[in-house]
Amino acid sequence: MKILVTGANGQLGNEIRLKARRSSNTFFFTDLVEQDGVETIKLDITDVDAVTKMVKDNGIDVIVNCAAYTNVDKAESDEELCHKLNAEAPKLLAQVMKKAKGMLLHISTDYVFGGEANNLPCTEDMKGKPTGVYGKTKLDGEKNIIATGVNYVIIRTAWLYSEYGKNFVKTMMNLTATRPSLNVVFDQVGTPTYAGDLAEAIMRILFDYKIETAEEGASTGARKYSKNGIYNYTNEGVCSWFDFAMKIADIAGNKDCDIQPCHSDEFPSPVKRPPYSVLDKTKVKQSFDVKVPYWTHSLRKCMKHLMKK
Repeated sequence: MKILVTGANGQLGNEIRLKARRSSNTFFFTDLVEQDGVETIKLDITDVDAVTKMVKDNGIDVIVNCAAYTNVDKAESDEELCHKLNAEAPKLLAQVMKKAKGMLLHISTDYVFGGEANNLPCTEDMKGKPTGVYGKTKLDGEKNIIATGVNYVIIRTAWLYSEYGKNFVKTMMNLTATRPSLNVVFDQVGTPTYAGDLAEAIMRILFDYKIETAEEGASTGARKYSKNGIYNYTNEGVCSWFDFAMKIADIAGNKDCDIQPCHSDEFPSPVKRPPYSVLDKTKVKQSFDVKVPYWTHSLRKCMKHLMKK
């Protein structure tokens, strides 16, 4: 298969680059900006002509959309751009792949939840009630994709971190090494996700789609993929941001920083973040035989790489 990855220079995109090295598929990595040391094709996912040409000229079978507007706070004052990237662009990608008789694999978020009084893990069929522009636009993007009738897999994930870019793990490693004390919220509960694990799950889903395509013949794209749907993927387990920070400091050996729990309202923000957004992974595990590592195991793996740099 020929697979186009958007937002390829982000955390997840870079992890997919690594997995692609051992894949028999052909990958095209695209982004709006270049990155030193890696080949990137410039592509604006809001430009229908550019996307259509890219897909047609290269015979793309699947788009993996890792691109998004992810600044949760800024989204509240930048709603137009956020909606364009998170709601309209996925619709455009879906429409193009519908015409190409291919599939769109789209990355969504736990922020589609947040307005519910949850105390049990969120399942894919729960109605989302976002609390801010970011979550609302991501939910709109999901709905727009489904409405096109394209073959699709939507993956909701949360608390993403990796060896690449800026993320909570890198920030906490630095702060707990340089500050005598630190306050971290304990009233937001979810599950961290190592981007390397999510990339591995995506490769498993792509393999499944490829097998079904091969079994049904060249016209598969005109038919409905048997596993179209929304799936949750994070690592296993549950923690607060405070617990997450404590574990990061422990693994890094930063024992001199006094980390204390605090409430979310001690850090004023233009948007209310989901207080409980643990995602149930039963569906993705059963549908694709995906193995999901426990969050502390994956954190140790990632930090081991970071501490070697």
